[in-house]
Amino acid sequence: MTLEETQKQVDEWIQQYGVRYFSELTNMAVLTEEVGELARVMSRTYGDQSNKKGEELNLADEMADVLWVLICLANQTGVDLTEAFEKNIAKKTNRDADRHSQNPKLR
Repeated sequence: MTLEETQKQVDEWIQQYGVRYFSELTNMAVLTEEVGELARVMSRTYGDQSNKKGEELNLADEMADVLWVLICLANQTGVDLTEAFEKNIAKKTNRDADRHSQNPKLR
């Protein structure tokens, strides 16, 4: 599935089941909440925290929640994620062509 197809699928779901998009500011708050839930899973899975009794962790689901809300925000604000991602890769490639390979911290 391409980013374009994903954006379209989310939009179709919102139109069919979601009634409408939450406001952009609400979705920004929801994105922050979802990133926090992802951070909790990461902290308990790869960090020093332990699970709470009965707590179920689902890394993939939390990542998908973050992606979902990010796609909603892109749809609402007219961002073509395919184009944005391609430009971002080009920016990083130009800026960091030698940066990481010459970083002694990464060796």
